Amino acid sequence: MKVSFHGHAVVKVETNGKTILIDPFITGNELTDLKVEDVKPDVIILTHGHNDHVGDTVELAKRHDALVIGIAEIADYLGAQGVRTHGMSIGGAFEFDFGKVKLTPAFHGTGFNNGEGKSFI
Repeated sequence: MKVSFHGHAVVKVETNGKTILIDPFITGNELTDLKVEDVKPDVIILTHGHNDHVGDTVELAKRHDALVIGIAEIADYLGAQGVRTHGMSIGGAFEFDFGKVKLTPAFHGTGFNNGEGKSFI
C-alpha cells in the first residue's frame, strides 16, 4: 500500500491494484501538486460535503467510471448527476474489493454549493 498526501484535503491511496482518491479538491487548490488530467482514480472517497473536499469528484468519476463512496446524502446528490456511488451511514462499514471502508463521526459542519448558487445540507 502506498499513501500520499497532495495538499489541503487530497490523499491518494494505491492498494490491491486500485487507485483511491480521498477528497479530490484539485482545481483551485493552490496546495496540491496534482492535475485533474493526470489523475485516474478507480474509487473516490468523500469525507464530507464541503466544496473544498468534493472538488473535482463529478468530473473524475464520470471520466474514469470511478465509484464514489460517501455519506448517503452526498451519494444521492452525486448519483442524480450520473455518478456511480455507494452511499453509507455514519458507523457503517463495507468490504470493497480494495479493502474495508468504515465511516466514523466527524465533528464538522457541512454545506455544499453546487456552483449555481444553490446550497444543500
